[in-house]
Amino acid sequence: MNISEITLLFSASLLGGAINSVAGGGGFITFPALMFTGVPSIHANATNTLALWPGSVAATGAYRRVLDAEVLRKILPLAVITILGSLVGSRLLLKTRPATFDKIVPWLLLAATVLFSLGGRLTAWIVRRQNNGGVSRLRVALITLAQAGVAVYIGYFGAGIGIVMLALFAMMGVENIHTMNGLKTILATCGNGVAVLMFMAAHAILWPQALLMVVGAVLGGYGGAYFAQKLSPGAVRGLVIGIGCSMTAYFFWKTWGM
Repeated sequence: MNISEITLLFSASLLGGAINSVAGGGGFITFPALMFTGVPSIHANATNTLALWPGSVAATGAYRRVLDAEVLRKILPLAVITILGSLVGSRLLLKTRPATFDKIVPWLLLAATVLFSLGGRLTAWIVRRQNNGGVSRLRVALITLAQAGVAVYIGYFGAGIGIVMLALFAMMGVENIHTMNGLKTILATCGNGVAVLMFMAAHAILWPQALLMVVGAVLGGYGGAYFAQKLSPGAVRGLVIGIGCSMTAYFFWKTWGM
């Protein structure tokens, strides 16, 4: 890495970590930054997963007071499904031809941007329409199936998927937003942890870039958490959506000439 690449990656991870601590969506910045420095897309995705994972691990501690033993017991089957699904997704990524993944990247960014943009409305819509008669077995089966698909996506790409998990928790009858965020963080940490191990075993991670970005993301996450009460999450979400749209448009133009 030269000085300009080091500066870009560290700055991107610093900003990405700060954004993750406030509104999520830091991957919209860190993943493209790696590709801008010439890192191939699959290696960029693997390196980005590792770079942001320690921040996710650290975030789980912030929710320990709202995640009691009963809640964790109920979420255990979803955790197992998430681990298995992420194993499949990361394996699928490693089996994807680089040229094919390059063409998929714009569509993945588009899907992640749309999910991130509609996340709040989607979760609120489900909460308003869920009945108070408990969760039926059919709903549990559908939620489990949906989480399996979510887990595969986590292992394959992951950006924006937290929104879908929040919606699934709402369907399960979880109403406390802090509990929902805690569960989302735990499952994402499990899924991304499996993906990191797979990428390490496949030598898909570029370690100099990854370690540099881990430091930036941790510092950014700490600073973002410190200043979170002074920032407007809505404004940060708007910034992330704008970045997501810009990156999506750029990669469509670069890959497809659109």
